[in-house]
Amino acid sequence: MRKRNLRLIVVGVVLLGAAGLFFLAMMGMTPRSNDPVALMRTVGQVSGAVGGLSLAMIIIDLVGKKVPTG
Repeated sequence: MRKRNLRLIVVGVVLLGAAGLFFLAMMGMTPRSNDPVALMRTVGQVSGAVGGLSLAMIIIDLVGKKVPTG
């Protein structure tokens, strides 16, 4: 039997949503930037890192931790 940590799954989902919202919010600021390409490159790297971390948290916690029997 495996035990799941639902708090970490919820945090992973919230982080994934925050990364998406951050990316979309920064797209609105791109036209006012002096260097929109560099801005979106940085925003994409940050959003990708946070999104990847959150997906890893979700996957690892969906698999769960093995509970010793006996």
